[in-house]
Amino acid sequence: QSQLVESGGGLVQPGGSLRLSCAASGFILDDYAIGWFRQAPGKERDWVSCSSNNLNAIYADSVKGRFTISRDNAKNTVYLQMNSLKPEDTGVYYCAAEFVGSDASDWCTGAPDLFHSWGQGTRVTVSS
Repeated sequence: QSQLVESGGGLVQPGGSLRLSCAASGFILDDYAIGWFRQAPGKERDWVSCSSNNLNAIYADSVKGRFTISRDNAKNTVYLQMNSLKPEDTGVYYCAAEFVGSDASDWCTGAPDLFHSWGQGTRVTVSS
């Protein structure tokens, strides 16, 4: 059974850092574009970042320069390094995967409807 499992969330003070992990099982991440999204309480799910299978990375303006998405294909895991965290970064963070094939592709998107596999989320709280 294919699944994505996020981990690494927690409580951190403003200015701190966290690294989220998204571990895939049942499929090979090399063939997928991976997106990170977040949902704050009472708000819609927002796009954060996307990594194409060609390792092209794009970011929402709100996190550009502070967050970094990366992959470890040997571990079949994608990471989101989050630095200089702000209270407005608080929310449940989800990773999502979309099959793009084994050929190198720059395909990435911030549209959640275009991702068909989702993890259960990990909660991040930025507060003093």
